[in-house]
Amino acid sequence: MKTLTDQLAQYAAYHRDRRNIATHFVGIPLIVVALAILLSRPAWTPAAWPVALSPAWLLFGAATLYYLALDVSLGIAMAVVSAACVASGAWFAQQSTTWWLGGGIGLFVIGWVFQFVGHAAYEHRKPAFVDDVIGLLIGPLFVLAEALFSAGWRPALRAAIDAKAGPARAAGHEARAGRTPRTGHR
Repeated sequence: MKTLTDQLAQYAAYHRDRRNIATHFVGIPLIVVALAILLSRPAWTPAAWPVALSPAWLLFGAATLYYLALDVSLGIAMAVVSAACVASGAWFAQQSTTWWLGGGIGLFVIGWVFQFVGHAAYEHRKPAFVDDVIGLLIGPLFVLAEALFSAGWRPALRAAIDAKAGPARAAGHEARAGRTPRTGHR
């Protein structure tokens, strides 16, 4: 199994433009919440359980186990985020079918629009999951790690990721450096 640094660096290599990263701060949470909403039906409550089980709990639970295997502290943080997403999904699932499906599908579509705009307009590179489907699982972890990095969390990990993927570029970096955006060549 790849290490946390390897997974985040591989994902980061597809996300070096800060504007693209910003679109991911909107798009990925929307997609994650949408999945929690859409997978919160059907739900069943085993005897003496405090919460109803749903496909959302199963998916988010499995993802959390993977995140914990990569890194305990980040896995715990993702568990908290995942629980909040699944709780909001469960609330939506209790609403009418129109609200449940409309909310889930709407957020899902809007989230993907942000993703693809970020890659087409700013990164000029295909999304990471096209080359490695695990990128779909690493995306939410990447967004949370980036948010934590901006708060000063684990600078050595951030440095290791940047050493492998290269530092993130500021908006318009290619133009100022005299490079073409698509190839990076002068």
